[in-house]
Amino acid sequence: MPAFPKAAQEALGNAQLRHNLAHATGTIRAKRLRLIDEVNANSDWEALRLAGAGVKESALVDLATHLERLEETLTANGATVHWARDAAEANAIVASIAKGHGVDEVVKVKSMVTQEIGLNEALEAEGIAAWETDLAELIVQLGHDLPSHILVPAIHRNRSEIREIFLREMAAVGRPAPDDLTDEPAVLAAAARAHLREKFLRAKVGVSGANFAVAETGTLVVVESEGNGRMCLTLPEVLVSVVGIEKVVPTWEGLDPLLRLLPRSSTGERMNPYTSTWSGISPGDGPQEVHVVLLDNGRTNALADEVGRQALRCIRCSACLNVCPVYERTGGHAYGSVYPGPIGAILNPLLKGPGHDEQVDSLPYASSLCGACFEACPVRIDIPSVLVDLRAQVVDAHRGGVPKVEAVAFKGAAVALSDSRKLGLGERFTRVGLRVARRVGASKWTSARDLPPAPRESFRQWWKRTDGGRP
Repeated sequence: MPAFPKAAQEALGNAQLRHNLAHATGTIRAKRLRLIDEVNANSDWEALRLAGAGVKESALVDLATHLERLEETLTANGATVHWARDAAEANAIVASIAKGHGVDEVVKVKSMVTQEIGLNEALEAEGIAAWETDLAELIVQLGHDLPSHILVPAIHRNRSEIREIFLREMAAVGRPAPDDLTDEPAVLAAAARAHLREKFLRAKVGVSGANFAVAETGTLVVVESEGNGRMCLTLPEVLVSVVGIEKVVPTWEGLDPLLRLLPRSSTGERMNPYTSTWSGISPGDGPQEVHVVLLDNGRTNALADEVGRQALRCIRCSACLNVCPVYERTGGHAYGSVYPGPIGAILNPLLKGPGHDEQVDSLPYASSLCGACFEACPVRIDIPSVLVDLRAQVVDAHRGGVPKVEAVAFKGAAVALSDSRKLGLGERFTRVGLRVARRVGASKWTSARDLPPAPRESFRQWWKRTDGGRP
């Protein structure tokens, strides 16, 4: 992917994309605000935010202890726990389990972390097909596309585009869409349901992530709106859950504020239609072999960042995306990652580290710093402060190389502004400098902005000519 400025410029040229995004994010924002007003009428939304942030922060403060407790309780419940340092290790573990059962396909619950590690591509390289069962994820998969939103991965598609994808692609992977398929949402959902049902019934291995992992009880939690997750979690004989280590919650009681914050902030609902919890193996009910892969993949690096570590509190609600003026105009693809929007602009650099990739280094600048993301975040992640800190880290990481034009310009300005005589001398050449800038150095600026003409005389010259402004 190119750096954010280039990718954003391309996205801004897509009028249909901007229309789709504005309509979808506006609808979600309105629903969310109604639910927050409802909470404030009975209690205090800000108090609930503080409680949710406190639960997540308490887990991060002593993360190692809670993870060890989680492993202990999961193992006691009959699950097998694996530890993965990075994407390659996690993918190898999942592939090994699938191959060990002789399967050539798995069904998946919507999962950001498996997209983060590129699990589908890794399984495909091993001859194993990974079927997305969330409707939006299915649209993205059939469209050979990338997700552009945390909650609604196909937010950049309208229903006419979805109909065309179903007609074109479903036949290639099994069950064709009906010839009389319309673009009515209920009809499209029915086509997806028929397409997926046979896959649910024949799959021996299911793959999931988890919204939360309760250390106290060894319980994993998935919340969703369609029921596909429930099918994946109960029908297969084997269940493999890939879970980021930051998902741990110390106690069962700690789920209370989080399960009230998440649906209101994500879908604008009082609660999710489906909240699934599982704790290892239940004889005769559900998967009889359960694996949990606890993934680092840069999270301990993020944890070590005193300012940025708060990003690990994220509960993937996408509220920050829906209020961000930058995201609404560029969409998620411009961020070049499974985590787009304001949270992606800080989470990706924190996980990967500054100074190694131009595209990642551009993300902290993908913001106007308006602060809307912090106001919307249900667990009070101060995204603007992290963005500013990451910008400083990016600059520091590139010190010592060939200085950029911007850096040279600021050094020159520092010299001129440090001495009134130097500043006065420089002002004499302002008119000439602006003429040169228009032709040579300021083309990127003037392509979208006006560069005002220089005055005929400087303030100093005027002051001297008028004897201090006297008439």
